[in-house]
Amino acid sequence: MCGIIGYIGYRDAVPILISGLKRMEYRGYDSAGLAIAGNGRIQVKKEVGKISELEQVLNGGVVHGNIGLGHTRWATHGVPSQVNAHPHIDSKGHIALIHNGIIENYAALRQRMEKKGHKFRTETDTETLAYLIEEAYNGNLLEAVQMALAQVRGTYGLAVICDQEPDKIVAARMGSPLIIGVGEGENFVASDLAAIVAYTRNVIYLEDGEVAVLQADGVQHRTLTNEKIKKTVEAVSIDLAEIEKSGYEHFMLKEIMEQPRTLEDSMRGRLLEEEGTAKLGGISDYLDSLAESKRIIIVACGTSWHSALIGEHMLEELARIPVEVEYASEFRYRDPIIEEGTVVIAISQSGETADTLAAIREAKRKGAVTLGICNVVGSSIARETNSGIYIHAGPEIGVASTKAFTSQVTVLALLAMVLGRRKQISSAQGRWMVREMKRLPSLVEKILVDTEHIKEVAERFKDHRNFLYLGRGYNFPIALEGALKLKEISYIHAEGYPAAEMKHGPIALIDKDMPVVFIATQDGTYEKVISNIEEVKARSGIVIAVCSEGDTEMAAKADYTLEIPKTMNFLMPILSVIPLQLLAYYIAVLRGCNVDQPRNLAKSVTVE
Repeated sequence: MCGIIGYIGYRDAVPILISGLKRMEYRGYDSAGLAIAGNGRIQVKKEVGKISELEQVLNGGVVHGNIGLGHTRWATHGVPSQVNAHPHIDSKGHIALIHNGIIENYAALRQRMEKKGHKFRTETDTETLAYLIEEAYNGNLLEAVQMALAQVRGTYGLAVICDQEPDKIVAARMGSPLIIGVGEGENFVASDLAAIVAYTRNVIYLEDGEVAVLQADGVQHRTLTNEKIKKTVEAVSIDLAEIEKSGYEHFMLKEIMEQPRTLEDSMRGRLLEEEGTAKLGGISDYLDSLAESKRIIIVACGTSWHSALIGEHMLEELARIPVEVEYASEFRYRDPIIEEGTVVIAISQSGETADTLAAIREAKRKGAVTLGICNVVGSSIARETNSGIYIHAGPEIGVASTKAFTSQVTVLALLAMVLGRRKQISSAQGRWMVREMKRLPSLVEKILVDTEHIKEVAERFKDHRNFLYLGRGYNFPIALEGALKLKEISYIHAEGYPAAEMKHGPIALIDKDMPVVFIATQDGTYEKVISNIEEVKARSGIVIAVCSEGDTEMAAKADYTLEIPKTMNFLMPILSVIPLQLLAYYIAVLRGCNVDQPRNLAKSVTVE
């Protein structure tokens, strides 16, 4: 969510901070600001809206310095406004800080500060931190931050500067990601690798309860209780081209079009055709626990939750292991039952989703074996689970997930196939599955070669205010995902249901103005879906069908068809979602929406 970047070194901090903030625009934000320390004072500039608004304020070139902080805010406490934007300063203007997270006991802290005479200027929880640090400051910024945070309950990724000590940045983490970038004669702190990768590939990941003191010539690491700790510098490999648009109008379109490659990357080096299985090195030590588990619980949020629902079908069908899918945000608040032999799998693109991370910690506390399925190497979930599988989709910048979703489903298919081979699937069947998985990139490529017919459907329906998405079996989660994509980026109300549930309420909505999108591939539920389509047509509903290539029956019944190639049933969701991603994209573009940064949404939800 909020973007954090700090710089200390030999260069002018302003262009570095602005560049870093732009790299984090995809995370979602409503305001942006900078704090620069120099000449015995701190200058703060902040604006509501896009970073371009902040740049206009800075165009005069009056703000310069070799140490500074930058922030993009996604509002939690207080409306988006200039005064609520970060950075925040103390009452004397000597200390500035930026913060990602939520201070849960801020109301009590604020009341205490007000009794001491502090005049609050904002509606934010973060301002209390500024005053706590101010009260504790006695010439040592590190000590003041530690003392202030000892009084705080909640989550934070925090960076602080002080004009009395203009040679350091103090950063701290509790539940909200922070990365230290290590350079030559300069150092960085950020909430996202994308913000600093143009300047350094050497990073240190802060863990919860750790504090870092950055100076131009080095970084010291401490705990909140001031114990010295040693940290390892890790080299990360990321191609700058992966976080550029590369000629596409939007990141979302680029990422949709990248899916043949990202699917291949998610399977690269893993498929073993002769054995009819796959090699998943990240979980090799826990394969026995998985295969012998009495129950698997998958926790996730949003799009990842939809991939988890597909994973549930796959694991139960192929491996015959009972699976439950839980919203991570609800999991730990209902005192879940974790019995011996329970495995908990967390799915998160960023690996930093606060609710999913909290769910994993609860599962570990109760004794479960935990596994993570993530995209971001070195992320919190990847580090805190017992083992895991990376999806290797590369950086996903568009807020609405596309390539990460199909890569998650692909990895779940690999996992289900591996466990299935150990439980019940023959080597011949396994080899067939491997061959079909190898075909996936080319099948997706076939869908993406010609998208004109999808554009035409988008043009026809761009002004409708409601959509219904229906599917059965493996395609029910795709109905949910298709509806989510449309509502996320076009702001059209859309709902997904199992097709059979239409008669239990949603059928009341169907009339000549209601487009109904059916995911209607030729699988075991095909005839049932045909019946559901007849029911919609009988009520003058408009039917858009994602169907199997060459399906003449569906072409005769539906008003519009979006054909996809045929493959095995358990792999069909990877293909059937592609037209729905494109439909949502083209509708949103035609409506003039900000496709990559839809309103009110954040890419990485790092607060509960």
